[in-house]
Amino acid sequence: MDLDLLVVLVAALWGAATGALLPRAAYRFSAPSGETWRERCPQGHPVRGWLGRARCGQCAAGESSSGPRAAGDPASGVRPAGDPSSGPRPAGDPASGPRPAGESSSGPPAEGDPASRSRPEGDPASGPRPAGDPSSGPRPAGEPSPGPGAEGDPASGPHPAGDPSSGPRPAGQAVYDPRTTPLALLTALVCAALAAATGVRPELAVWLLLAPAGVLLAAVDLKVRRLPDPLTLPLAGAALALLGLAALLPEHAGEWTTALLGALALGAGYLLLFLINPAGMGFGDVKLALTAGAVLGWYGWPTLMLGTFAGFLLGAFYGGALLVARRASRKTAIPFGPFLIAGAFLGVLAGAYAA
Repeated sequence: MDLDLLVVLVAALWGAATGALLPRAAYRFSAPSGETWRERCPQGHPVRGWLGRARCGQCAAGESSSGPRAAGDPASGVRPAGDPSSGPRPAGDPASGPRPAGESSSGPPAEGDPASRSRPEGDPASGPRPAGDPSSGPRPAGEPSPGPGAEGDPASGPHPAGDPSSGPRPAGQAVYDPRTTPLALLTALVCAALAAATGVRPELAVWLLLAPAGVLLAAVDLKVRRLPDPLTLPLAGAALALLGLAALLPEHAGEWTTALLGALALGAGYLLLFLINPAGMGFGDVKLALTAGAVLGWYGWPTLMLGTFAGFLLGAFYGGALLVARRASRKTAIPFGPFLIAGAFLGVLAGAYAA
């Protein structure tokens, strides 16, 4: 197998594996601005850890316990054969004899039993009672227990939606947003493209380490228009440190000095835009620009300019599409982080191919 193809396949597998670990972090970081990071699932159960599938074990346990129960389970309503309290009793059982008129009996009464005679229509003791009669036997499907209580009362039958104490939960409720497959697929595609463009040069390891974080930031910003500080500033430092290590290895195709200067230049440019129009540029974008400037500056100033322009162009296309579809106005704020990351990604691809 060709070495370049093998590198692309390994990069795609790496992207799929790391992307599958992002959903829980994406869910926890997707808290609206001003709120703390999410610590509980939508049903109120604590979420532990930051990496892994966005799946609640307690909700999953509730789903499995809400299925059909085995015969003999007190909560199943079905008693095993031979249970003294079940169905018809053996002949001669004192409890199985004729009952007074109006008392419900188990099974059909014996021939000649006074209870077996037909009663006039409307007699309270006669056969089936009208639907809704509290004393009637089986109720129609979906009818709550007699004596409806207030909404949300534990004794009033069905609980409100989302109540953790409610009975059976809908299938799939244990998995909360976002799903694993889209993030894993997107990260795999990004890593494969970076590997195809970069080849076996040392900086490929840097791109593969930074790519999952970029996908995570884009997913969070696209959902809640927020770029988490625990990711943006450390990511810039990690990018410069990793590129510094790559610069020490042979056959690298970039310059660490231009990476550092690119980070400072792009960060300063975004800071200026933020000061001019704070409503149009978030400070999280300013911090993310440090990372974008570092990875673009690695391949030189033309790559830095290309990636920066691509980010603004993609953001303009997105905003224009929203205006044409009348889903936004000129004053509607849009998340710019995904387009900043996409522009940096395209710039790195172009710089890697040209190097």
